[in-house]
Amino acid sequence: MVDASRVPDLLRCTGLSPTNACCLKNGALAEAGEYQYTFEEFLSVYQATKYDSAPPNKDMFIQVFKSYDRESQGVLSAAQIRHILESFGERLTEEESDKILELMGCQQGNVKYEEFINAILEESESALSD
Repeated sequence: MVDASRVPDLLRCTGLSPTNACCLKNGALAEAGEYQYTFEEFLSVYQATKYDSAPPNKDMFIQVFKSYDRESQGVLSAAQIRHILESFGERLTEEESDKILELMGCQQGNVKYEEFINAILEESESALSD
């Protein structure tokens, strides 16, 4: 038996990248103890989620950032990047976006967004392999 509140974590362990909203739509529950899935029920949730969620990739991220790059120079201000991080997909809190910008060394000024995306993706791949 699997608690329905653990479904998002289990789906991500299988290699899917669903948003929390996608997980909730397909059967995950926010509160622990509300429902226990059997393995067969979890497989149904997995199948539904598999077809609902495309894994994010570099090109998807670049397209979002590029839509804010009015002069097509490959750079955005730290404020624009903060706005993107806090407004789209799995929205980050102000504190989370500040921490990311700080870790990437780009709290102020302009940021080459393709380099920023590459660094974030490399960092996330590194964290997953640890």
